[in-house]
Amino acid sequence: MKIYSEVLGNLYSDADWHQKLKEAEIEYLDLDQWTAQKSRFIVKTTAGTECAVALKRHTRIENGDILEYDAGSNRAVVIRIDLKPVLVADLQKIASYSPDEIIRRCVELGHAVGNQHWPAIVKGTKVYIPLTVDKKVMTSVMDTHHFEDIAYEFQAGREVFPFLSPHEVRKLFGGCSQELDHSHAHHH
Repeated sequence: MKIYSEVLGNLYSDADWHQKLKEAEIEYLDLDQWTAQKSRFIVKTTAGTECAVALKRHTRIENGDILEYDAGSNRAVVIRIDLKPVLVADLQKIASYSPDEIIRRCVELGHAVGNQHWPAIVKGTKVYIPLTVDKKVMTSVMDTHHFEDIAYEFQAGREVFPFLSPHEVRKLFGGCSQELDHSHAHHH
């Protein structure tokens, strides 16, 4: 079993590595977004090689991280993270409204999202909400509230990832596994 204890670089964010691996044979470590939040795990590559990843604690794994490169054989082992889709609510249309109207609409959206216990990240006029339940359920919640002038769509997690800071990535993608228990009780 191969053991990896450090990240060499990133295929997508480092131009030198991107160029170096353009013609390389790449074995991927396919991770779900929950496993990608860990620094220690065992997984098989796409070629079936069993690997142990034991990085320093609090190391953040990113899509495209390179764990091994052999220049002689032009072969690499690269992490590939399957990020779930994200619901993106766009508040651009209401940005020009009166302050009272903006506050009202944002509180209504916040209430609907918070009532479902969905985490959210706000960047500019966009609200990013991770897919924690079926898309049909999220769509139903959004449509039920009839948020006038607040458009929304689902985007692939990999499209949203580059715009987020490390703590936002963790909030949006960490712990959003469908296997988690989302049951809760309200006490009013």
